[in-house]
Amino acid sequence: MPETMTAATAGADGSTVAAGPPPRRPVGKLAVARLRDLALVPAIALIAVVGQIVNPVFLQPDNLINIAQTMSEIALLVLAQTIVLVAGKMDLSLESTFGLAPGVAAWMTVAVGAGHGTGLLSGAWSIPITLLVGALIGVANAALIVRFGLHGFIVTLGMLIVLRGLLTGISGGQTFFNLPESMMYLGTAVWLGVPASIWICVALFAAGIVVLGYTGFGRSLYAIGGNVDAARAAGIRTDRVLWIALIAASMLAAMGGLLLSGRLASVAASQGNGAIFTVFAAAVIGGVSLNGGRGTMFGAFTGILLLFMIQNVLTLAGVPAQWIGALNGAIILIALVVSRITGGRAQE
Repeated sequence: MPETMTAATAGADGSTVAAGPPPRRPVGKLAVARLRDLALVPAIALIAVVGQIVNPVFLQPDNLINIAQTMSEIALLVLAQTIVLVAGKMDLSLESTFGLAPGVAAWMTVAVGAGHGTGLLSGAWSIPITLLVGALIGVANAALIVRFGLHGFIVTLGMLIVLRGLLTGISGGQTFFNLPESMMYLGTAVWLGVPASIWICVALFAAGIVVLGYTGFGRSLYAIGGNVDAARAAGIRTDRVLWIALIAASMLAAMGGLLLSGRLASVAASQGNGAIFTVFAAAVIGGVSLNGGRGTMFGAFTGILLLFMIQNVLTLAGVPAQWIGALNGAIILIALVVSRITGGRAQE
């Protein structure tokens, strides 16, 4: 993972001149970073062993596919939030985008009287509408955060409330059902014996690993997250990078919501509520810093995988679902302590 480097140097006359783009980190540090990405792999293996002991069903293919499919939808929220966190920002509205984007698509494409829709457009428009709504939400967030310089936490908290209210308003507090086939396809299709949502999740995370770890755009995100002023002095077009990051994150959240809606064949008025806590838990235990400039897509992926494996083990063990939320909070605290011990500072 690239790290933030000095973006300006002193000139001969004592003035400050811009240096070139941040150089790649030394090979030794890169190797250490790659090893850090694997930190959760032993924990995942341990949970697999514990799960098999608790219930022999755990390692059965059907159960593993079930874990991966239910994880894939929230995993796209983790992917989206990782992009934003690496850039030093925070998007709380992703969980509402997760519900509103497919909700608007259902509202516009479900026939009147057949599932609380208006029937304004044919079902073929459901996926484009979902992604367009996600993009528009990202544009609104970027305009307020980047263009007007408002605090990202407050902006996205307000946006979360607004979007949640919009979904409740257009649905009348009801659940959209009788969704068009095109809207359910990605959530129900099976490709080569594996649910399409799993393929989509893995492909998007693979793309994220490449973009963040091996492209100029990814290096720019890390530089901005580490020190936005230094990144700007180094010639990075920080505003443009942040616009792209925020819009892409909202579109990923919309896609995640579409996958869940397709699998459930419905869009509930409460879809996505509370998901942001799981998202932050996964990001933090996966090594993504809430301060920006640190973390990888692979680490975030292992974080959400570990959480869902633990949840599945608890379910198979008969532990009430209400305790899972407390577990996520405990995992975050443990991750902070481990980060302090191993990295010298907490992921605050």
